[in-house]
Amino acid sequence: MAVQNLLDGIEDVLLMGPGPSCIHDKVYAALSKKTIGHLDPYFIRIMDAIKADLRTLLKTENTLTIPMSGTGSSGMEACFVNLVETGDPVLILINGVFGMRMQDLAQRLGAEVDTLEFEWGTPVLLDAVKEKIEEKPYKIVAVVHAETSTGVKNPVAEIGKLLEGSDAIYLVDAVTSFGGMEIAMDAWGIDALYSGTQKCLSCPPGLAPLSFSEKAVAALENRKTKVPNWYLDLSMIIKYWKGATRAYHHTAPINMHYGLYQALKLILEEGPDNVYRRHTENHEKLVQGLEALGLSMLVTPEARLPMLNSVKIPEGVDEAAVRSTLLKDYKIEIGAGLGPLAGKIWRIGLMGHTARPENVERLLSALKTILP
Repeated sequence: MAVQNLLDGIEDVLLMGPGPSCIHDKVYAALSKKTIGHLDPYFIRIMDAIKADLRTLLKTENTLTIPMSGTGSSGMEACFVNLVETGDPVLILINGVFGMRMQDLAQRLGAEVDTLEFEWGTPVLLDAVKEKIEEKPYKIVAVVHAETSTGVKNPVAEIGKLLEGSDAIYLVDAVTSFGGMEIAMDAWGIDALYSGTQKCLSCPPGLAPLSFSEKAVAALENRKTKVPNWYLDLSMIIKYWKGATRAYHHTAPINMHYGLYQALKLILEEGPDNVYRRHTENHEKLVQGLEALGLSMLVTPEARLPMLNSVKIPEGVDEAAVRSTLLKDYKIEIGAGLGPLAGKIWRIGLMGHTARPENVERLLSALKTILP
């Protein structure tokens, strides 16, 4: 009797949750290309092309702009372990799960962590930030651009203006925003940024794009203590990513880099502004359709993300049963609420390749049938 191959049972599911997103066929094709060595001169050419394309999309001149090996969380950890030393004053702006993760990580590293917390479903308030940063100098001020747990867009460019001229390193989580809305890293004064491949870049999870400004690199180079994490130590990893001769650090996930290379090319070929417009238009189409079904959004229009839509669950509706039916009968995945929003919202993703009108229509049609 033949042993079942579980890979044969994987179904074609429309991924409309908080990530991962649907993958373009060209990215799947890229992932299946022949594996070559991680120090092969041809692979180094691919690495250099990825760096250049990341800089273009992030609108930055930062030399240290690379994909870290690991999911978006490895990008977060890399930023903190390379920049934080024991006793450093750090300010975290929190209005969801991923701000809380930043706080947890900074505390684990022995930082003196202050937080400003805002109601989940609402953005960071600039007046409160201004008041807080005038109280004392911080080594790092950190915020999430697109809070995946709530669907809120934080005023990252405006916070950057508040920090202009200060010594603070401005650290931004762009895991969900990168590839789906504009990021102008240099113009907004962002010093350290991390993202992930599985959201609006529409690549499988496995790499974490990261970029450090000269100010952030100087902080790394002037550390009094060694970076506490060997695998994510940028002072060593950078030697693998720059120069004519590359120093071995760890074996990069080669085929994942093929996928990222192709995913970035697809965005650049479509045109970043066209990609961002596509996300916004499909978001608006989804919101109109949901409202026509009697559903309402958690976040006010001006603070909404186009790629992550938080929808209030109507009174008397079994939210888990709706998600289960969508997956089982319609092959559509959406996400549940987290933390204080658990059981109160659905999170509907329109990320990257998923952000297309036919997908919006398919979901709306299914919800129309399922909802009472």
